[in-house]
Amino acid sequence: MSAVLVFVVSAIANMALPHHRKEWASAPDQAALQAALKDATAGRYVFPDPGDPAQRGTPEFQARWAAGPSGFLTVMPRGPMSMGRNLGLTFLLELVISFFAAYVLWRAFGAAGPGYHAVFRMTFTLGLMAYALAPGFDTIWFGKTWRAWANTAIDAVLFALVMAGTFGWLWPR
Repeated sequence: MSAVLVFVVSAIANMALPHHRKEWASAPDQAALQAALKDATAGRYVFPDPGDPAQRGTPEFQARWAAGPSGFLTVMPRGPMSMGRNLGLTFLLELVISFFAAYVLWRAFGAAGPGYHAVFRMTFTLGLMAYALAPGFDTIWFGKTWRAWANTAIDAVLFALVMAGTFGWLWPR
């Protein structure tokens, strides 16, 4: 039930609320960029890349990285974006997060919980960890802006509140 409710809230947060709209900028000269990447297959790329990890510390590579542009690029599979697939996978991930939260709660409290507030507090903490902290690594390592991470964290508070309220409401007593 918590995964269903979080799914609904996440859909609203990502489609109706305005705070995510400025996280992406349009690339300059998109036609030239697409032409330059026409042979790239779906995947994640880094540029510049020396090929050999041992070369990353060389002054030549460091100078290329510093001169820029440098970055990380995700190339999506060709064809139309599959919203159904993406929504299905999103729900599956939210279901897995709820499953692990239920597992931790069951190990901590047993079949009968100590009451709504204790279940709510523990579930909120677990939800916040899952939804807010993990995406921080994309900011640290892959250039996602701190503002984008903060927007994700705002969503995460909502998701964790919904998850915690649902677990507190439905947990056996």
